[in-house]
Amino acid sequence: MAIYELACGGGHRFEVIQSFTAPLPACACGEPTRKIPARVGLTGASASQPPRAEHMPQTWRGTYNGDRDYVTHLRRTAEERTRLEQKHPELAGDRRPIVAHEGRFEHAPLRAGDPLPKTR
Repeated sequence: MAIYELACGGGHRFEVIQSFTAPLPACACGEPTRKIPARVGLTGASASQPPRAEHMPQTWRGTYNGDRDYVTHLRRTAEERTRLEQKHPELAGDRRPIVAHEGRFEHAPLRAGDPLPKTR
């Protein structure tokens, strides 16, 4: 028996305990389900995911003024995240481009297609 985290097309997530060969149960809303990748590796070591693009440095200062080694590390980390998202598309999240990320949008970036928030 194993514990699986499942998700449906309606955005519901839940866990089930079942055998490896048993078919996946439907969600309570009736939608079909799919397995969500586990955060723990088969060896029991914690799996680490590379950060999403919006959590990477967005400014020159954030890259330690363009430090070559740090920028190379960031590029490799971004490539690793891209490979992970290609393998597990459900981890990709919102792929719309960020159009504003500083000032009042620092904690909630404005994405293409989002309505502009009202100013005070």
